[in-house]
Amino acid sequence: MEMSLLLIFWYGVLHAFGPDHLTAIADFSIGKGRRKTLLITFAFAVGHGISLFAFAKLLQLAQLSHQILAYGDIISSTVIFSIGTYLLFMAVTDRINIGRHIHEGKEHIHIWFGKLHDHDDTDFEKRTVSALTIGALMGAGGVRGMLVTLSAIANNEVNLWMVLAFTAGVMIVFMGFGYILALINDNFLTSRRNIRLAFAAAGTVSLAVGSQMLI
Repeated sequence: MEMSLLLIFWYGVLHAFGPDHLTAIADFSIGKGRRKTLLITFAFAVGHGISLFAFAKLLQLAQLSHQILAYGDIISSTVIFSIGTYLLFMAVTDRINIGRHIHEGKEHIHIWFGKLHDHDDTDFEKRTVSALTIGALMGAGGVRGMLVTLSAIANNEVNLWMVLAFTAGVMIVFMGFGYILALINDNFLTSRRNIRLAFAAAGTVSLAVGSQMLI
């Protein structure tokens, strides 16, 4: 049992390095502070891990064909492509704004989409929920690989310990990547020009990754 959990943990680590996952995390974390970036990343990892195992269990019980399971890849690809389109549109139409204020002697930067004076204070909460939701939707994209892994090491049996092992593997990579993004946010995204360039780059990469997955 311990060896099976270790293999599933490492599967989670390898699975997390998928370009679609890292791209989605970058899309949601650009311009956020270190704490917010890590919380968003954590939400994405939890949503992704639990969703993937839930889908795997459901599809295992339903005995669906691999052709039907392939639609999970289409879902995750479409999500990435749509996010990229949105971010690129916001960057091109100059709808990404930046605001600064001093709190406890430290400057804080806020980034939001839309009109210059429409700063929504609930933006972080919305992004966290969105990250959790997107992570759950993209879990459908790894169902086929998960079922193959379970067939090889656990006789297709999904349980809570497997959920935790897989999610832990995914989370280590996601949180590490989130920390790198937080450093970029702190040291590079300090002007409106740099922020627009970052969102444009993230949108372009998302379109490329999503398109490649759909082909």
